[in-house]
Parts: sequence; structure tokens; C-alpha cells
Amino acid sequence: MTANSFSSKRFFTKRSDHVHVKICGVKNEADALAAIESGADALGFNLYHGSKRYIEWQREATWIRELPAEVARIAVIVNLPLDEAWQLLEMDLFDGLQLHGVESGEFCESLVKCGKPVIKAVRLTSVELLERVRDYPVFGFLVDSYREDALGGTGELFDWTLLKRLKMEKPLIVAGGLTPQNVADAVRLMQPYAVDVASGVENRDGFKDKKKLQDFVLAARTRR
Repeated sequence: MTANSFSSKRFFTKRSDHVHVKICGVKNEADALAAIESGADALGFNLYHGSKRYIEWQREATWIRELPAEVARIAVIVNLPLDEAWQLLEMDLFDGLQLHGVESGEFCESLVKCGKPVIKAVRLTSVELLERVRDYPVFGFLVDSYREDALGGTGELFDWTLLKRLKMEKPLIVAGGLTPQNVADAVRLMQPYAVDVASGVENRDGFKDKKKLQDFVLAARTRR
């Protein structure tokens, strides 16, 4: 077992007393360290060219690799060819993948053979969408809001009551429009495994705001 093994990461360790927090769309080392200092369990790095939070991982690899070992580093991809997705998992830079495209169950099954976690994102418009993918052989599902012209990171909420009607055996990660002001209510209502945020902790320039990061993590873990 290496120091970079995903099993040593807080984000992939299930705890009944702890809501995991993932900060997504991290674009630089300063934002990454601010998120970690605020208590984040995982960081998401967007490798999709169409995203405003896209990073060229080859150029950023040095500082990403040097981040604290207990924090999970998750690559966010969209409809990447299987061989390219597999290559991302084979290297020691990323601890898992988050799939935001129309990846099939067979695609996910091929990836999990690498031995690292795969998270399938679902842009939720109905409970039926989650029921269609519930048997995918993945670590868990990230539930995000739907907008036709975007694949996530919109800052928009979905109907939280939809998840109250659904029981999933795998971890649910809630995203979409979360902020320091509403995340405690989201946790109370949906009781997710984890919460995921990008725009809700950013400043006007699109970088992470340390005060918002701290407030978000604190609110997510404040039991009501």
C-alpha cells in the first residue's frame, strides 16, 4: 500500500459522524492549500476543456502531487476516451475520477478494474435518472443541477426533495448551488455522504475565497 493509495484518503473512508467535503474546480496551488486548511477532504481538478475551471494538469502536476497525502485528488472529466481515462488512473497524480458526461455502465466497469474509485455525476431532473445508473459499479454518485448549456459548476440548485424519495446503497455526493448559507440545510434534509462546491466558495474573479471555504466546511459539519 503506497502513501498515495486511495484507501488512505479521508474522502473515501465512510464515517457516520462526518460529512465529507469536496472543493471542486481548483485551479492553483494557493486555492488548493486554502481548501485543505479549511478542512476539505477532497479536491476536484477539472480536465474538461469546455469548463471555465479547466486546468492543464501536465503543467500543474508538480504542486498537485505535493499536496497532503490524506486529501483525495479527483480528476473531473467529460466523455474522455477509455484509454485516456485509464491513463489518468494509472498515474499517481489522481486518486480517482469523476465522470460528468454520458459514460455507460460498461465504461465505468472498465475503469474500476484499475482499482481506484470512480464517481458518476448525474444532472438531476428526476429520480428516474438516478435509478437508471444505480447499478453502475462505481464508488458513488454526484448529484448536480441540470442546465442544458452546462455540465456542472452552474451555481444553481436542484429540487432537494427528489432525494428524499430515493434510497441508494452507494454514497451520494450533493452538488449544485451550495453555499455557506444553505449547505447546513442541504445536509440536514438530504443527509448525503458528502457535499461538493465550486462557485459557492469563489470570489468575483473566479478563485476560491478563504473565508467562504472556512464558512462552508464549518456549516456543512454543523449538526442541527
